[in-house]
Amino acid sequence: KQWYQRRVRAETDENNAAAHRARILGEHISSYMQTLLDDDEDAYKRQFATYKKEGIMPDMIEGMYTKAHAAIRADPSPAAKKEKPEGYKPKSYRRPRMSIQQRKGRVAQQKAAFLALH
Repeated sequence: KQWYQRRVRAETDENNAAAHRARILGEHISSYMQTLLDDDEDAYKRQFATYKKEGIMPDMIEGMYTKAHAAIRADPSPAAKKEKPEGYKPKSYRRPRMSIQQRKGRVAQQKAAFLALH
């Protein structure tokens, strides 16, 4: 299946450098922003609130991505991670394991609550 997809992609000329460049530099984002700005101001405010707060307009997207790529090329090393404070323990959403008596008691409570409703 993959070889077929690659062949179809090669035949349809999806490996177009200009199309890749446009996608990388966010032209699809800027065109969508412009469409929303023209058609639906409320949706634009909802979806691009952070951009609006930062003062980024649709025509500034390409420059923003170009600057970001230049900064990455200048210093490709990742930013240093923040040190975790002393005694830091991440949240655990896992329910603690119950004993057999606790499980049977819980089932009895749920059964009683169900029967009280019906």
